Amino acid sequence: MIGSIDEVVVDCAQPSVLAAFWARVLGGEPVERDEAWWYVVPPGWTQLSFQRVPEAKTVKNRVHLDVRVQDVEAAAVRAEALGARRVGEVHHDRAGSFQVLLDPEGNEWCVVKPA
Repeated sequence: MIGSIDEVVVDCAQPSVLAAFWARVLGGEPVERDEAWWYVVPPGWTQLSFQRVPEAKTVKNRVHLDVRVQDVEAAAVRAEALGARRVGEVHHDRAGSFQVLLDPEGNEWCVVKPA
């Protein structure tokens, strides 16, 4: 083992906006380290940080968050009310059900209900 996860960092244009969005999705409070770096510590999980970068997102994420929920449709509706956007329909497979969403800056994430 080399080490353990200290935090997960998301590059973005508006760190304060994403920290506030993810705090509403996962819990915790958005915290400003400085204007270019905000974070939230969701209950029971590691720190999720947002750092300002000059580049815009141009391609699909290589890493995304799966948020476990009891009801995929209800969670997707709540996420949309917070500023998320849906991508396609709810998917069902052997592992369970999931809905792909985009956060306010277009980063993909999913609400999932394992089988």
